[in-house]
Amino acid sequence: MSTSTSYSIKRILKNNTMFIALIVVMLLFQVLIVATDNGSLFAPSNITNIINQNAYVVILATGMLLCILTGGNIDLSVGSIVAFVGAIAGTLIANLHWNIYAAILVCLLVGILIGAWHGMWIAFVHIPPFIVTLAGMLLWRGAALIVLNGLTISPMPDKYLSLFTSYLPSVSYQMLNDNPDKAMALTFTVTMIVAVVCCIVLVISEFLQRGAKRRKGYETTALGLFIARLVLFCAVILVVASLLGRDKGIPVILIIVAVIVAVYAYYTQNTVPGRYLYALGGNAKAAQLSGVNTDHVMFFAYTNMGFLSAVAALACVARFNSAAPTAGTNYEMDAIGSCFIGGASAYGGTGTVGGAVIGAIFMGVLNNGMSILGVDSNWQKAVKGLVLLLAVLFDVMSKKRKSSK
Repeated sequence: MSTSTSYSIKRILKNNTMFIALIVVMLLFQVLIVATDNGSLFAPSNITNIINQNAYVVILATGMLLCILTGGNIDLSVGSIVAFVGAIAGTLIANLHWNIYAAILVCLLVGILIGAWHGMWIAFVHIPPFIVTLAGMLLWRGAALIVLNGLTISPMPDKYLSLFTSYLPSVSYQMLNDNPDKAMALTFTVTMIVAVVCCIVLVISEFLQRGAKRRKGYETTALGLFIARLVLFCAVILVVASLLGRDKGIPVILIIVAVIVAVYAYYTQNTVPGRYLYALGGNAKAAQLSGVNTDHVMFFAYTNMGFLSAVAALACVARFNSAAPTAGTNYEMDAIGSCFIGGASAYGGTGTVGGAVIGAIFMGVLNNGMSILGVDSNWQKAVKGLVLLLAVLFDVMSKKRKSSK
């Protein structure tokens, strides 16, 4: 094996450590679950449940990553924002019977305004993000209690629920009752076609990016390893699609999450403003001297976090079919943990949207697997805390090794 190939393999393993760990953990849980006769982690309905249960974590982790990139900063208020925006959504849609789309627009605007409020104090008054968002955590939780008067609003209209909790293809109840085999075949076929299209888009985009890097003289992975990596990712997409196709099809919330992840992955990796986030986290003083308006970058990161918190709130209201004052409890911890487990640096300047997504899935699989095995909820919290500590420890030790070379 040549030195360059060996280096490429090491780099691929390093860049995909958590993805490999995720696969190992899923296989381990599968063995344990089957051995204890508790079903299967890879049951089609369970995969659907994992997606539905963790969609909000992916959305929040995507926004949290941008905050962390700016220098290891976090937003402690996202769970309270979810509760407050959810309270507004429940009041407008269920109690006041507003037009659903108008209510959604108002909720998104409220999220943006809350994020801008935090961003103003952080970016322009230079109050530490921890203090501002801690205050926001208390403020917006209290506001949610005031709006709901301590009560839960439910149920939500079916038209609203269908925007977040339905599936594609949309199979009518009549078809399911009259010809269930035909309905299942249609669901499976459409799901697999969508998966194949996603694989084709992935392959084309990866080859285009590889070509662009080579033209600019950047170092690229060996072709064989590059293709092997693509084959692995496409295989994962097809396997997940086949499982979803055997259940209810593609959850609409998965499509929403996929669009959000794709947009933010492109923004952070392929746009100048997105790279400013990394520059700010890598060396704020150097970025400022290079002409980057660091205040505006910080303001955007927290305004965006408010927007994505509102999106997560709308999804959560639909999933639970209610708006409750206790909604969003500890959501900020799930988002922060997902980012750090997914490879974001506690010091800022390092991390990817894809890594945050893998971290969110990792947390979701841990929760789901331990629940199926009947592990006590207190032990579940302890395990997640230990995993988070190990992830940050790995980051710290990696940085020490680099600085010592």
